[in-house]
Amino acid sequence: MTGYFAADDLSMFGTDPWWLVVVKAVFCFAFLMVTVLFSIVWERKVVAWMQLRIGPNRHGPWGMLQSLADGIKLMLKEDLVVKRADKVVYVLAPIVAAIPAFMAIAVIPFGPAGNEVSIFGHRTAMQLTDLPIAMLYILAVASVGIYGIVLAGWSSGSTYPLLGGLRSAAQMISYEIAMGAAFASVFLYSGSMSTSTIVEQQQDRWYILLLPVSFILYIVTMVGETNRAPFDMPESEGDLVGGFNTEYSSIKFAMFMLAEYVNMVTVSAVSTTLFLGGWRAPWPISTFWEGANHGWWPMLWFVVKVQLLLFFFIWLRGTLPRVRYDQLMKLGWKVLIPVSVVWLMLVATVRALRNENYGFTDIALYVAGGVLALLLLSFLVDMFRDKGKRGQEQEAAAEQTAFDPMAGGFPVPPLPGQSLPPVPRRRPSRERELIVSGGSDTASDESPATRDGKEASDG
Repeated sequence: MTGYFAADDLSMFGTDPWWLVVVKAVFCFAFLMVTVLFSIVWERKVVAWMQLRIGPNRHGPWGMLQSLADGIKLMLKEDLVVKRADKVVYVLAPIVAAIPAFMAIAVIPFGPAGNEVSIFGHRTAMQLTDLPIAMLYILAVASVGIYGIVLAGWSSGSTYPLLGGLRSAAQMISYEIAMGAAFASVFLYSGSMSTSTIVEQQQDRWYILLLPVSFILYIVTMVGETNRAPFDMPESEGDLVGGFNTEYSSIKFAMFMLAEYVNMVTVSAVSTTLFLGGWRAPWPISTFWEGANHGWWPMLWFVVKVQLLLFFFIWLRGTLPRVRYDQLMKLGWKVLIPVSVVWLMLVATVRALRNENYGFTDIALYVAGGVLALLLLSFLVDMFRDKGKRGQEQEAAAEQTAFDPMAGGFPVPPLPGQSLPPVPRRRPSRERELIVSGGSDTASDESPATRDGKEASDG
């Protein structure tokens, strides 16, 4: 790679007969549906095991048909339409959320781009299609799916769904930027946005080893993009009842659930393609078995990697609690975006130096010098900022005036630089005594004259 994006050889795509294209499209749809049915049961089983429960065990062997039973139940339930809802948008929102979730799988390679397998006597690639800008296509499709959630929250005519839809929009904006920066690092190393070319470039070393920070950034952002725990703020039942899908039932609710799990499979497939070698066999197997990356075997390695990432989703849900909304926004804007931008600049610098034929030692020295300069600059900024804060606090303490919270006739909070008066201490317990109802609460509440009269009469 010479630093410029190479022209991708995509001549093997677009030559299949129409019936083979239909077969591939049906396979992609069936792969997503079967994986979703399995993932739902697997999630309930794994979380039950983590919580010392049994989980589904009635429908089918080991409860494996529980997802199918749930789907049939949701299809047969009464389909309600909210009276105050915008009927057209209310019905279209689940469709807008579900359809884009299926579209991204079209450019994911299940195997080598060459004519590796034979389907009904016709040799073809194990991929529906590919584009020179396939990753931009995936980003665009993933962004469209958020509109379904936003429109569902708005069209329901209810407060809680509207809050869930707004949360989803803010969450998408916060995490899409960091996700794009993580993708850009892969583009710089592979020299292409084509998914098949990116996998081909990982022949010697997977990008999880070359770009570990990008992999971690994408793992965090893909959990946020799919609205999964601990980032499931758009549908957090603790404060929004059910979030954007509160007013939905029957098949429309099932389509939102389907879109969530299909998105899980899609982002896991994208992560496998970009960072885990795609359809390539793991290192120990690929070294002693030459046929591991040929024939139908690549599909097995791809499915195993996707299932491991799906297990990671389930593991997170059973381990971490839901974060607060301000913590979610802080992580996206103050942590992920700055780290992703700095890492992208670092990767671009390394690639530029490699293109200029600099040695590894020189590149390491340049990078280390830049990191040390950045840390020193950050330290100086923090030092002067803390000194300024201390000066402001001293000035505020000197100018602090007495504050009466009841000055206006009703309690008000203190302004910056003011503080509440000290709360008077309660009397010691030995000065308080239990009395019958209707009397004074303590002996100290009586006037001195009353106490003297009682003492005289007692005498």
